[in-house]
Amino acid sequence: MTAARLTIALDAMGGDDAPQMVIKGANIACKRFPDVHYLLFGDEKRLRPLLHKAQKLAHRCSIRHTEETVPNDMKPSVALRQGRQSSMRLAIDAVRDGQAAGVVSAGNTGALMAMAKISLRMLAGIDRPAIASFFPTMRGESVMLDLGANVECDANNLVQFAAMGDVFARTVLGCEQPLVGILNVGSEEMKGHDEVRAAAATLRGGALPIQFHGFVEGDDIPAGTVDVVVTDGFTGNVALKTAEGTAKLYTEFLRGAFRSSWVARIGYLFARHSLQKVRSRTDPRRYNGAILLGLNGIVVKSHGGTDAVGFANAIGVAVDMATNRFNDRIRDDLARLSQAAQTAAQPQAAAI
Repeated sequence: MTAARLTIALDAMGGDDAPQMVIKGANIACKRFPDVHYLLFGDEKRLRPLLHKAQKLAHRCSIRHTEETVPNDMKPSVALRQGRQSSMRLAIDAVRDGQAAGVVSAGNTGALMAMAKISLRMLAGIDRPAIASFFPTMRGESVMLDLGANVECDANNLVQFAAMGDVFARTVLGCEQPLVGILNVGSEEMKGHDEVRAAAATLRGGALPIQFHGFVEGDDIPAGTVDVVVTDGFTGNVALKTAEGTAKLYTEFLRGAFRSSWVARIGYLFARHSLQKVRSRTDPRRYNGAILLGLNGIVVKSHGGTDAVGFANAIGVAVDMATNRFNDRIRDDLARLSQAAQTAAQPQAAAI
């Protein structure tokens, strides 16, 4: 599949600054993917004037009108009942019906997850989808999951996340043998709650062809100790938001320091090019676009508070996933993982 054949569905009403942010972001994405077509789901009366100002996008998109939206504070169960004609649900259904190769939304995360799971269903062998995204480290980039889809997870969920993260790291990050770790309160085997220890025991057992490092702690994430960080959605989301907040904090510290005196201002002139590299490397917009792994379709969750540049990057994630047939690779590799588990279980069954 090539980018020239792709259509991406956009929830034009999802996000803190939608639909302006969505239209501007899609217009930016047109420069990188000039042949991609977009289906915009939202209020045509609000979208049409914005498209007049985005000439490149106007010729590469179609509007699917709906006045219904999913508020950020709406519970997923309510969204499932009342949001069947919302911009979010219709965009997801476009992927289900084969009208689009993927969907991007900056809207309500819980509602997006619930709707996508109902509409697209799960891949065989996966109980729950997980939100995964890139994470900058001292060694390059890693993938972390779950980042907020599942507040509570049992051991089987964590093992499945490890399997999906392993496939993600190999197919997207290019790691030949990804190193997988489970986030915990300590690296010792006896630490953590029962679910974490049980998942680690399964991964250590060798039934799955995964290179398991063991437990990792919070400071191992930026250090790049492992390529795949596995955790429940509650912990993962807290870790992600903490990292984003810390990056903003240090940015403000640097700005204050360079404004503190005329000598500091002169120093900034000499250091600004290096500082721009650091800013680009740690810019959250660069990593915007989390993937909902485990679904029978490509669903990308953009940060609700991102700007047009960040949303354009989220669109890029969806295009890259579809172009590289990511779900097909995940499906194939999960089948291999399942076969490996069955093969390992046969000798044990025979011994019994």
